[in-house]
Amino acid sequence: MKDNTMLATTETPTPRGRRPFTPSSALIALLALVLYNIVANPNFLTLNSLNINMTQSATILIVAVGMTFVIATGGIDLSVGSVMAISGAIAPLLFLDRGLSPIVALPLAVILPLCAAALCGAFNGLLVTRFRIQPIIATLVLFIAGRGVAQVVSGGALVNFTGASFTALGTTRIFGVNIQVFLMLAILVIATWVMRSTLFGRYVVAVGGNDRASRLAGVPVNRTRITVYVISGVLAGLAGLITIAVNSSSDANLVGQNMELDAIAAVAVGGTALSGGRVTLVGTLVGALFIQLLRYTLLVNGVPDAAALVVKAAIIIAAVALQYRRK
Repeated sequence: MKDNTMLATTETPTPRGRRPFTPSSALIALLALVLYNIVANPNFLTLNSLNINMTQSATILIVAVGMTFVIATGGIDLSVGSVMAISGAIAPLLFLDRGLSPIVALPLAVILPLCAAALCGAFNGLLVTRFRIQPIIATLVLFIAGRGVAQVVSGGALVNFTGASFTALGTTRIFGVNIQVFLMLAILVIATWVMRSTLFGRYVVAVGGNDRASRLAGVPVNRTRITVYVISGVLAGLAGLITIAVNSSSDANLVGQNMELDAIAAVAVGGTALSGGRVTLVGTLVGALFIQLLRYTLLVNGVPDAAALVVKAAIIIAAVALQYRRK
């Protein structure tokens, strides 16, 4: 008989007298950044500035949601940036193909890249489950080779497509807000429902909390792990499509660059345990907004992007250290 008690919650029990790691610290830091920018930057509250920040946050959060699922099982996915590049390289080949009707080409330019991204996720999952390779090594394969694949697909050239109908995925506005912001929120709501209200969500937390006990309880551990990597791949592929639509160009060298660092930072800062077994998607939202606003603040104050990478790496270390301290 399955031990359903183990699967009944998405929260890890905390010893009496110790507080669990929550996204409250990240929320305080986010509010502090917001207040700083309101005071120091008179253009911060303009619609254009808010749209820029929310648009950038959208791609980070979409990838970070997939990363949250993976990390919740005790894994990690370093290939998300390369998967974005692969997806972004495939799409222009389809919607710019004059031999295809626009009615056919546009849906294919979305569906086929997402299928390719799902295959990349399945490949990562199989390396982890079938060949028992550590997740950080298994996903390092596509981290390195995936961008090379994207460069081969695109011929290593920058592809511009100004005026293509595909750009609607990144430029359409609803009530003055970019469409990807609504897409981001929809994905977050669906992911939160999956984690809180479905058996699969309980499986994800159970696998990350105790792999061996999950197997004994009848949880399909390998299938769950492969599924979360597929989810991560698909969401990374979608983020890649949004990125090229926003930029009206596809560059396999740049699409998704350093996105794995942003996604991991958002998850860690948000409060999801990097060791697995505890998930907070609301925290991932706060983390993604914090990472984007931090980058914005540094750039507005003249700090080079290279220095921002060092700051984000330090934030990941601090978040992990705080998690272990509160354990």
